[in-house]
Amino acid sequence: MPACPLLFRHEGVKMEINLDAGRLAVFIGGFLLFLLLETLRPARPWRGERGARLAFNVGVAALNTVLVRVFIYVPMLLWTVHVEEQGWGISRWLGLYGWTEIIVSLVVLDFFDYLWHRGNHRWRFLWRFHKGHHADTGMDVGTALRFHPGELFLSGGAKALWVLVWGPTPVAWFLFELLVSLCSQFHHSNIDFPDPVERWLSRFIVTPRFHAAHHAVERRFGDANFSTILSCWDPLFRSYADPGSRSAPAWAGMGLGLPQERGKAFSIRAWLEEPLRSRNLDLGVAGAREDPAQR
Repeated sequence: MPACPLLFRHEGVKMEINLDAGRLAVFIGGFLLFLLLETLRPARPWRGERGARLAFNVGVAALNTVLVRVFIYVPMLLWTVHVEEQGWGISRWLGLYGWTEIIVSLVVLDFFDYLWHRGNHRWRFLWRFHKGHHADTGMDVGTALRFHPGELFLSGGAKALWVLVWGPTPVAWFLFELLVSLCSQFHHSNIDFPDPVERWLSRFIVTPRFHAAHHAVERRFGDANFSTILSCWDPLFRSYADPGSRSAPAWAGMGLGLPQERGKAFSIRAWLEEPLRSRNLDLGVAGAREDPAQR
């Protein structure tokens, strides 16, 4: 399949962006950077299965890359260009353009992503697929690669609707996808910051400590902290759970992942069959009965 260049016109200036090369460079660069950082200064002690976990998650990413490239990435790009050409979407109706459109689109799309992620924990059908991500028994940069193909297809359909409703330019959509990839690698990585830095940074973006709580076995934390890029959505919509301090995480001693059949977390067959199995099925739905912010 040929490369996908994108021609960006703004105030008479034309710029061609090779989407494939740019996306791949950010993905590999971010992955290697956070892999190095968490190897040198891990926030949590490494367990014996690190190599096996990393190999499994990289294998998942390889499969998903082929599927996404053919069935989601290229169609989404064509769809985004078509929506822009037709003048559809709220951003077009508001007359947004240039950097204003890009910045506003990034915020709006990140909000849509928050709602989608929260819905994956609240609706049983979506949780069937999303729990494959949470089944990882640890959390590091490799966990950012661990998504069931079914979830990616469902997410692709949701994103097509976001594009129709909001109408971002292809450049804004491209930058959003890059930021999602980079931020996911960052906040899944096994790193941490001193408490003063963490308190300041987590006011604006999702940090590894902020997101580690979301992967805790204890559902009081696992059903909270759904934000992806900006951290403001959880406090605004009362889905925030305080992750604690560097020396005493609020979920310490509870473990990461899901409680049932943890021994199957790195079975290829179990991972592919995850949506069909009843293990851990009621966890996300049960967590919706009580708002973590009210506990």
